[in-house]
Amino acid sequence: MKKSISGKVREVFDLEDGRMVIVTTDRISAFDVILPTMIPGKGKVLNALSAFWFDYTKDIVGNHLISSDLRDMPAEFQKPEYEGRTVLVKKLKMIPYEVIVRGYMFGSMYDALKSGNLPDGVRFDRDYDLAERLDAPIVTPSTKAQEGHDVNVSLAYMRDDIGADLAGQIERAALALYGKAYDHAYKNGIIIADTKFEFGLDDDGALVLADEVLTPDSSRFWNRETYAVGTSPASYDKQFVRDWLKANGLAGDPNITGIPADVVAKTAEIYAECERKICGN
Repeated sequence: MKKSISGKVREVFDLEDGRMVIVTTDRISAFDVILPTMIPGKGKVLNALSAFWFDYTKDIVGNHLISSDLRDMPAEFQKPEYEGRTVLVKKLKMIPYEVIVRGYMFGSMYDALKSGNLPDGVRFDRDYDLAERLDAPIVTPSTKAQEGHDVNVSLAYMRDDIGADLAGQIERAALALYGKAYDHAYKNGIIIADTKFEFGLDDDGALVLADEVLTPDSSRFWNRETYAVGTSPASYDKQFVRDWLKANGLAGDPNITGIPADVVAKTAEIYAECERKICGN
């Protein structure tokens, strides 16, 4: 089986017939370092969340998912270790941008606002406090770098690069996806502050949603009950691990030897709670 990509979390196998198999591992990365300790069940949570959202949003835009049933996979993947973490998908011509939808003022956008260095094409009619909900969500693309960090660009830059029609389709789809997902998550106790989408084109040139979608690894999920403007809200993601790394002077250290068992257990619990709230099981 030809492995085409070995990412920070996912292993991608090209079946060379227009299909791929994606296996989501329990690996976790932080500060651009793949950590040596896995988070039990994390891959299954990410897989379950993506599968839920692909089905929930298929009325907005088609997606690359063909099947999550191991019986539909090549024999190599019909083994217990692949159950719950493996999907069969369409191979697409990927669009070389990550499409970030921001619904709240936080992170790098908040820093840019306060420093007066907003990205090209981004303007706000008023000032915002930390973690305040925006009057309307915005789309901020970034290039997908093969090495190093992605580079934030304007919608105008993306339009000039891939064409106004395709860029418009992407922007509308991203906003619609965020809006529908936001409403569902909010009713279930989670605020989706921001998220990133990736799209591709199928053989007919149709826009298709791909990669993972609306998971704690690709989104900023906040606890609705404890959320407050002006704070850094509690999140359902790997922030617990990031905080431990920073507190111990290990952020970005490629020589880290492991993560304590209590940090692993708490992180696994956070991911599982996120799945229960969104998927209802």
